[in-house]
Amino acid sequence: MPEKRTLERARRKARQGKSASTVAGEFVREELDEIRKGKHGARSAKQAIAIGLSKARRAGVPLAGKGKRTKKRPSASHIHGRYVSKKRSRASTRALRREPRRSASQRALSRQSHRVARGRSAADRSRSARKAARTRAARR
Repeated sequence: MPEKRTLERARRKARQGKSASTVAGEFVREELDEIRKGKHGARSAKQAIAIGLSKARRAGVPLAGKGKRTKKRPSASHIHGRYVSKKRSRASTRALRREPRRSASQRALSRQSHRVARGRSAADRSRSARKAARTRAARR
């Protein structure tokens, strides 16, 4: 369950009209903080990010589902009404506790973002860089 503070920050960003991925970023940030504090670990930076995005979907952030990048679903609240096995939940939590903490390090996250950037086209990278420059100028 996400912290109250995280939910509030996410709601504030949603009210400001930020994109769904920006709102979901709050949940990812919380997940990385949990790993850094030693609450549990993750096998890779990709897994840490995936756990954060999963939390965001459960909280109702309209993100695209796994394998459905173009079609955004309204919410993943269907999970709430379903019975979840206590044994399975405990097993997954224990498995995460055994995983390393270095997956949330600056180096791991940097390598992950570089790897993802390599998969994107030059035009796509250029477009997002232009947008970043535009929004940066607007904030000043």
